[in-house]
Amino acid sequence: MSDEIKQLLAAKDYESAAELLEKVSPEEAAQILSEAGEDLVPLARALESDTLAEIIVLLDASVQEKIVEGLHDDELQEVMEDVSVEDTVDIIEDMPEAAARRIAEEEEILALLEEKKFSVLKPILTSMNEIDLAEIFESVKEEDLPVLFRILPKDLAAQMFVEIESDTQEKLLKKLTDKEVKAVMDELFLDDTVDLIEEMPANVVKRLLAQSDSETRAYINEILKYPKDSAGSIMTIEFVRFLPDMTVERAFDRIRETAIDKETIYTCYVTDTSNKLIGLVTAKDLMLAKKEAQIAEIMEDNVIYVNTKDDKEDVARKISDYGFLAIPVVDDERRLVGIVTVDDAMDVIEEENTEDIERMAAILPADKPYLKTSVLSIYKNRVPWLLILLVSATFTGLILNKFESMLTTAMLACVPMLMDTGGNSGSQASVTVIRSIALGELTTKDTPKVLWKEMRVSILLAATLSVACFAKLQLIDRLLFGFEGYTVIPCLVVSFGLFCTVVMAKFVGCMLPLLVKKLKLDPAAVASPFITTIVDALSLLILCAFSAAIL
Repeated sequence: MSDEIKQLLAAKDYESAAELLEKVSPEEAAQILSEAGEDLVPLARALESDTLAEIIVLLDASVQEKIVEGLHDDELQEVMEDVSVEDTVDIIEDMPEAAARRIAEEEEILALLEEKKFSVLKPILTSMNEIDLAEIFESVKEEDLPVLFRILPKDLAAQMFVEIESDTQEKLLKKLTDKEVKAVMDELFLDDTVDLIEEMPANVVKRLLAQSDSETRAYINEILKYPKDSAGSIMTIEFVRFLPDMTVERAFDRIRETAIDKETIYTCYVTDTSNKLIGLVTAKDLMLAKKEAQIAEIMEDNVIYVNTKDDKEDVARKISDYGFLAIPVVDDERRLVGIVTVDDAMDVIEEENTEDIERMAAILPADKPYLKTSVLSIYKNRVPWLLILLVSATFTGLILNKFESMLTTAMLACVPMLMDTGGNSGSQASVTVIRSIALGELTTKDTPKVLWKEMRVSILLAATLSVACFAKLQLIDRLLFGFEGYTVIPCLVVSFGLFCTVVMAKFVGCMLPLLVKKLKLDPAAVASPFITTIVDALSLLILCAFSAAIL
């Protein structure tokens, strides 16, 4: 068999060779691969991933390395998924750093930590992105957090620290020495420091401030004075500032002198001697300009900026709309006090979207991920709205009890359909309007336009649904199933009631969010559940009114 495989390899027929190789024992296959020479990688790539997984653990480290380096990322991932964690750890130990990094997943890293193989672990962790590191830290046992943290270079450790969840940050801080805490604080950008302080308990905050210098504490206290939802609360003061009479050459010198402490250097801001914002210049502008040119000659003086008191959601939307990497923040006298960067804007958008989704589902917003939220906290977030909706739904029952005698059997049977269709119709309108408000596409000034559009849409939908309802009641309920009471008149009452319900539901669905916005509240708070409850009661009143008038 091995001779036949060698002949196929000589002919470069790797697919046929792989088919034969899968029929021999893993040990024999490992021997053939070890002797494959330049045909090793093509032959390995031709094998099924589960077959290669069985073979690779039997190979020498040098052969394993060649295979790992020769496989594409997706191919390597498929193979390593079929290799046990223990075998993968053994492979990693004998691998050079670059190859080990490609196959070291979270489980392997945790196993290396458990076995205290720090010499293998350190180069792998050091080469990882801070986001990936943060995911690993979330899975580490509390007692191992400081061990893993101390393996990292201090700048990477600080970047990773910002990305982990607040409860993990708190656990880690409690186990670090004051010197280590100070090292982290020194590496953090100011806006990240403020975010950290806002989320920590008082005893931890006291320790963090004690490890900060007086200038940093002053800036922190200044930012904490701004309202929680304002631009001032998410801005950073770490940016590059130029004077208009500065030359391009001097500007580059200033960037080199200060860039290490700045969050962004691509966009630099120009102020006068009293710190008023007068322009901006990008790194591209500087690189294309002559060294002796003055900043005033190349700067953009039509600067888009925000005020410290502006809502942070509006600021994030403005960054998104204009495609900025950062936007300057000024005070009431147009003095430049900070910038908001795109990463902070993305956090704001994610936070606001999550909050809106939760409110639209009648849930109070949570400040922790689902799996880290306790059962009691989830209960507290959900029960208030459910109680409110339960009480409000009582009105539906009262209406039904009072007017039940006016309704025929057929009408009573159609009540769930009527209420569900009305609730769904109202939810469609409300979600559309709420989304448009959130994106800045609608304001309360657009109320007449919204009402005119939704009324026309509602009439078309209501006509379609009422005709379909009448056909369904006559053809299916009456003729197909033979239900009694489904005569023409009751069916017309139900269909006309459905028509009016859909129109009314669309009106409530589009107007209620705009009214709430006018009152400066969150439109998402009156979304689907609340609107459905209102529409349910009104749809019953409509049906009962038509029944009393016609029958």
